[in-house]
Amino acid sequence: MTESEFLAGYDPAAYERPALAVDLVLMGIRAGRPAALLMRRTQLPQPGLWALPGGFVGIDETLDEAAERVLRDKAGIARARLEQLYTFGAVDRDPRMRIVSVAYLALLPAAAFAEVLAGGGLTAAVLGVPWAGEAGGPVSAVSEDGAPLALAFDHADILALAVKRLRGKLDYTDVAFALLPEQFTLRQLQDVHEAVLGAALNTSAFRRRMRDRGWIAPTGAREAGTAFRPAELFRFDRSRQS
Repeated sequence: MTESEFLAGYDPAAYERPALAVDLVLMGIRAGRPAALLMRRTQLPQPGLWALPGGFVGIDETLDEAAERVLRDKAGIARARLEQLYTFGAVDRDPRMRIVSVAYLALLPAAAFAEVLAGGGLTAAVLGVPWAGEAGGPVSAVSEDGAPLALAFDHADILALAVKRLRGKLDYTDVAFALLPEQFTLRQLQDVHEAVLGAALNTSAFRRRMRDRGWIAPTGAREAGTAFRPAELFRFDRSRQS
């Protein structure tokens, strides 16, 4: 039998197949803590619970194309740097049927995060991370006024892995700068690190480390609209990126 003959007689329904979905972790910093954008489910299953923006992958879509479509249609974001986070495939993760989800992570600076919120449809969930370092484990979610947000499916696990990934990459990649505007103060840079790590840092040691690594460059400008001596503004030095 030739390959053409084999393919002509092949029955794609001979094996059960799971459905494939994508879920997006759109993460920023709110109130000094990691936060993600969620939407409230209005349909069965699990109506009233809060979920990451997501959707099924079309038969003619790549995973990246499906993630970009969800980003546009459900978050109203034309472009963002999406990174595959992990594939979640527990047999019972969705009560409807066997659904495997590929989670994506995108980091949003404060202005972009606020712009999505202003568009309506999505809510900021501030994450409670009860574990230190990269230990991992469950996270909780509350609204910005402190109301608990019950999470749908295994989305608490997805959010927990996003925090763990972010913490793990913070010290050797440029992820912190994705959460900042193009120009930032050293205080803002430290605030992002402390929010992600969930711990206070020594200011002198932190600033020395940032300068020694060559990641930041002065812009020659200072912040505006402050009642005190305006702080110097820096930018991420992409020429030194490893």
